[in-house]
Amino acid sequence: MTRTPRRARLARALPAVAGVAALTVGLTACGGDSLEKSGSGSSTGSGRESLVIGSASFTESKVLAEIYAGLLRDAGYSTSIKTVDARELYEPALEKGEIDVVPEYAATLAEFLNKKQNGKDAPQVASADAAATVKALRNLAGPRGLTVLDAGPAVDQNAFAVTADFAGKHQLKTLSDLGRSKERVRLAAGDECSQRPFCQPGLEKAYGIEVAGIDPLEVGSTQAKQAVKEGKDQLLLTTTTDATLEQFGLVLLEDDKKLQNSDNVLPVVNAKKAGSQKIAEALGKLNRVLTTADLTELNKKVDAQRLKPADVAARYLKDKKLLSK
Repeated sequence: MTRTPRRARLARALPAVAGVAALTVGLTACGGDSLEKSGSGSSTGSGRESLVIGSASFTESKVLAEIYAGLLRDAGYSTSIKTVDARELYEPALEKGEIDVVPEYAATLAEFLNKKQNGKDAPQVASADAAATVKALRNLAGPRGLTVLDAGPAVDQNAFAVTADFAGKHQLKTLSDLGRSKERVRLAAGDECSQRPFCQPGLEKAYGIEVAGIDPLEVGSTQAKQAVKEGKDQLLLTTTTDATLEQFGLVLLEDDKKLQNSDNVLPVVNAKKAGSQKIAEALGKLNRVLTTADLTELNKKVDAQRLKPADVAARYLKDKKLLSK
């Protein structure tokens, strides 16, 4: 996407992301190499089977790619990481075997492939049911030569936040609470929010929330958070793993009626090059420990504490005792 890494991360969570216009951004590797060149990044170990791990250009994807690389190196593979700007670019590369493994999100990838195969107006296949969403994703991915590995409990999906003061004043913990409060709110979000079923229409239909207007300040941007903090707006569209909400005095409201689709984190691999049981078992170790709270903390270490994704991933692998060596 022709977006900054932060915007790319947040746009990842939008269910209709597959409908964006054609992109002109090239595929890049860590250090600026094209996809066709051998990459830099977490690599190596000559003489061992080599795997290329794809990473989107936002923090969470970079950290997950580094974690995948660590797990696969521990399993005996040589690894390199390719950072690619957008799903519209890295997914075809995954199909071609130019990339072997990518950390993905169940609902978003399911809808991306659904629209790619069946057209932009295809009925939605993703839902708030994680198992059903993963099943739909596998049905779409398999014919493309992709294997969808098991999803864990960690999820990064759209979420809504208010200030802690606003939540306390109106006794809000859930979006249903906000609807029952009858408070009219201005919503800081992307300008497409008025048309997206997960956003204004969904808030109004599912929760009875009266949205007085949309402040088009981008999804989860600093400007949007500042506007809510200052009271210009009352509700923020962001994601469940946003690591900077606390800095602005913001808290998430629970999506208690499951308006959002299940965007559980999972690995997707090129079936021919990386579809072995050994790889599935290596990456599957992460499912036993990775939570949504972990994702938020990992993002925070990079975005707020300015640590390197590779260092954050290495510490997580060590702390969770995921490595055999």
